[in-house]
Amino acid sequence: MSDIDNLAISTIRLLAVDQVAAANSGHPGAPLGLAQVAHIIFKNMIQNPASPDWLNKDRFVLSNGHSVALLYSLLHLAGYPLSIEDLKQFRHINSKTPGHPEAETPGIDVTTGPLGQGICNAVGLALAQEHIAARFNKPGFEISNNYTYCILGDGCMMEGVASEACSLAGHLKLSKLIAFYDDNHISIDGDTNVAFTEDVNKRYEAYGWEVLWVKDGMHDYEGITKAIEQAKKSDKPTLIRVTTIIGYGSKMQGTHSVHGAPLKADDIVQLKTHLGFDPSKSFVVPEEVYSYYKSFADSGAAAEAKWSAMLKEYSSQYPELGAELKRRIAGELPADLESILPTFTAADKAVATRKLSEGVISKLYDAVPELIGGSADLTGSNLTRAPDAVDFQPPSTGLGDYSGRYIRFGVREHGMAAICNGISAYGANFISFGATFMNFVSYAVGAVRLSALSGHHVLYVATHDSIGLGEDGPTHQPIETLTHLRSIPNLSVWRPADGNETSAAYLVALKNKHTPSVLAFSRQNLPQLAGSSIAKASKGGYVVHGSEAPVAAVVATGSEVGIAVEAAELLAKEGVNINVISLPDWFTFDAQPKDYKLSIFPDGLPVMSFEVLSTNGWSKYAHEHFGLDRFGISGKGPDVYKYFEFTGEGVAKRVKKVVDFYKGTEVKSRLNTAL
Repeated sequence: MSDIDNLAISTIRLLAVDQVAAANSGHPGAPLGLAQVAHIIFKNMIQNPASPDWLNKDRFVLSNGHSVALLYSLLHLAGYPLSIEDLKQFRHINSKTPGHPEAETPGIDVTTGPLGQGICNAVGLALAQEHIAARFNKPGFEISNNYTYCILGDGCMMEGVASEACSLAGHLKLSKLIAFYDDNHISIDGDTNVAFTEDVNKRYEAYGWEVLWVKDGMHDYEGITKAIEQAKKSDKPTLIRVTTIIGYGSKMQGTHSVHGAPLKADDIVQLKTHLGFDPSKSFVVPEEVYSYYKSFADSGAAAEAKWSAMLKEYSSQYPELGAELKRRIAGELPADLESILPTFTAADKAVATRKLSEGVISKLYDAVPELIGGSADLTGSNLTRAPDAVDFQPPSTGLGDYSGRYIRFGVREHGMAAICNGISAYGANFISFGATFMNFVSYAVGAVRLSALSGHHVLYVATHDSIGLGEDGPTHQPIETLTHLRSIPNLSVWRPADGNETSAAYLVALKNKHTPSVLAFSRQNLPQLAGSSIAKASKGGYVVHGSEAPVAAVVATGSEVGIAVEAAELLAKEGVNINVISLPDWFTFDAQPKDYKLSIFPDGLPVMSFEVLSTNGWSKYAHEHFGLDRFGISGKGPDVYKYFEFTGEGVAKRVKKVVDFYKGTEVKSRLNTAL
C-alpha cells in the first residue's frame, strides 16, 4: 500500500475518534481496528456518490452497526452528501449521523444495529442481484454484476439469525457476497473466550462458503486485497476472516474498555501525534485524501455512465425487458392491478383465507414480476407458491435457477424476514414476501421491526392465524402475536374476513411502498360476506352489516366477522338491532379522515370488540371486549370455538349485556379524544 493509502486510513481512524469524542458517546474501538479493511473495500467498490440509488452499484453493509463512525468517515471522504458539520453532529437529534446506520442517510444501503441483521440483509441484497442478473442479463449486456460487501463482528457471529441466513446463502451459492469477519476476540463482556470458542472457519465451510483468513489484519494490506481478488473468482459466497486489534493505537487497544466509550483526551493526543496529525485540531482531512477518494468517485461515475448507455441500447434490442426494468427503477407498479384481483359475492362458497391468498398470489405472479419470496418450509400450509412458479435455486442443483422467484427459506423464520429486508433494499422495486404460521412470526419479529423502521416493502404472509387451527394446540395458537405486531409503528397488520378483504389486503400492501404488511390468514373456511367489497375493505375498516337505529356495534376481524354477523341476525329476531364493523387493518383505518372514522364508530353507540385473541389494544375502538386473554387449547377448531363460546350465541349473549349496561348513559366514541 502507498503512503496515500496509509494517510487515508489514519484520516478515517481519526475522523471516527473525533465523532465519538464530540458526541461524548459511541464506539471508537471497531473503527480503529477496521479502518484499513474498510478503506480497501471502498477502493474496490464500484459506486457513484452522486447517484446513491444506481441499480448496479456495489453494496456495502456494516452489520456491526455500532461502529458507524467508521462508515460516516468513509461516506464523507467518498463524496456522499455528508459534510464535516454532519460528522460533528454525530448522535445528535435529527442529524444525518445517528448512533447506528440508518438507510435515510445517502450511501447507507440498509439500517443496521441489532446484531446479526446486517449480514442477513447482505444475503438478501446478493440474492436480489443474482435474480436481476438472471432475468435481465443478455449476451453483451451485463445489466447486473455488482458485489455485496459486508463487515460483521463477533456479536453478529453469535446471533442465531446470522447462522440461518448464512446457511441459506451457502446453499444458494451467492458468489457475489463477500463478508469480512472482524476477528478481534473482544465483545462487551471481555475476551470472547468466555463464551465463543467455536471454529468459525469450519462452520462457514460447512455452510458451503469459501473461507479465507488474513491473520495480520492490521498490517497485511496486500493480503486483504488478494483475498478480495480470490473471493471474486469463487463460485460460493466468501467469508474473509481478518484478525484485527480493537482500538488499534489507543492506550486501551485490545481490551473491551475501548469498545463503547470515547477515548480520553490524553489518549486522543497521543494517537493523533503518533499518526502525524496535529493533536490540537479535530476533523482534519488532508486535501490529498479528498483527491484520492475523488478518483474512486470519478471511476464510479464513469462506470454508471457506461452502464446507462448500455441500458439505452439494451432497451432498443429488448424493448419489453427494458421497459420493465425502467418501470421498476422508477418505482412504479404495473397498471390496473385491481382489475386482476378476485372478487366474491355472498353466494360463493366458504373458503379459508389462506386459500384465497393463494388465489391472489397466483393472479399477481405474472402481473408483478418484482414480487419474490417464499415460505419457511410451510409451502403446502401457507399456500404461497403460484402454480407456474420457478424456484430460486443454483442452476447446478437442477431444482430451479436464479430467474426463479419462489424461495425455499427452510425452517428459518428470522433469517427469512431479515433476508426479505435485504431483497427489498436492493432497489428495482422488489416486493419481497416470507411466509410462516402466525405464531412463528414471533420468531422473526426482530427483523419485522426493522422492516417497519426502515420502510421496507415486505409482505409477511402469516397463516393459521388463531385458535381456529385446532389440534396443534396452544403452542401453535397465536394469542398475543397480533397485539405485538399492531403496536409496531409503520406496520400494516391485515386480518381479512373473506375473499374481497383478502384482495384488498394485497392491493393496499402492494401500494404501500414504504410500509411493510403482515397478512394474517385463517386455516378454517370462512363465509363470503354480503356487505364486503375491495373498495370498502381498502379503507381498513367499514360497516359490513348495518341496521336501522342500532343500539350497539360489534367490531371484529378475520374469522370472527362472520360469527358477529350471525350474532346480529340472531339479535335482530329478538328486536335488538346492531351494526357489525369489520376492521381488517387498524393501521390503514387509522390513516382515514376523522369524519370517516367517526361514521363507523359514532357517538352514542356502545361497541364490543370480538376477536379470538388477546383483547389488548382494542380499547382504542371499543368499550367492551370479548376475546382470549389466556393460552388456547388443543382440539378440533370448531370445538375450540364452542369451548370458549366464540359462537353466534355467545356473542349475542354478551352484546345484550353491553346494551343493558350502557342503556340510558351518554356513550362517547372511543375515537373522540382530547389528544
